[in-house]
Amino acid sequence: MTRAIVLGGSRGIGKAISDALKSIDIDVFAASKNDIDTSNLNSVRKFLEENTQTDILVLNTGGPAPKPFLTITEEDWNLYHNQLFLGFVTILQNIKISNGGYIFLISSSVIKEPNAKLIISSAYRAAFAEVFKVLSKEYAEKNISCVNIAPGPINTDRTLELIENVKEFEKTLPMKRLGEPEEIGNFVKAIIQNNIKYLSGVTINFDGANSNYIF
Repeated sequence: MTRAIVLGGSRGIGKAISDALKSIDIDVFAASKNDIDTSNLNSVRKFLEENTQTDILVLNTGGPAPKPFLTITEEDWNLYHNQLFLGFVTILQNIKISNGGYIFLISSSVIKEPNAKLIISSAYRAAFAEVFKVLSKEYAEKNISCVNIAPGPINTDRTLELIENVKEFEKTLPMKRLGEPEEIGNFVKAIIQNNIKYLSGVTINFDGANSNYIF
């Protein structure tokens, strides 16, 4: 049976992806923060001792609270350097992805349009997206597809924490609504279910036409 590891798989976008993959009989390990905390490299190493191989890997984690640049501490930078960057790097250096498998990165629209309120997330998510792009060429040699999904405003607890008045915010969006986590889950499922392999090394702007960039 095909196996998938979904980080952050117990809530939000991660849960939606986990549920979607389970619906097509994939054996899903929906890893919660209790299973692996990417901000803690000891936690990451312990997880990797017990999980050495998978067919599908979904790299997904939450981000820091909004904070003005001048109030960000060295501790903040170090914590999220691990959570959003080095933790993922350590995973990819140590886990084997089966030939013909998939790696999905759930990043954020801030990798292309940096947000002054989310400067830590903007910096580290963009940095790892660069690593992921480079690695996609190496993984391609084993027919492993790498897809970076960059969500815009999605109906998750995270969005509700960041936006004070969601109803008013929705009126400013092209589709007049937030995206739903299940839409991302179904997108990931469709790629796997239809064995789409040539879509690799790409960033998908999953934002309901909210962004202003082309590439």
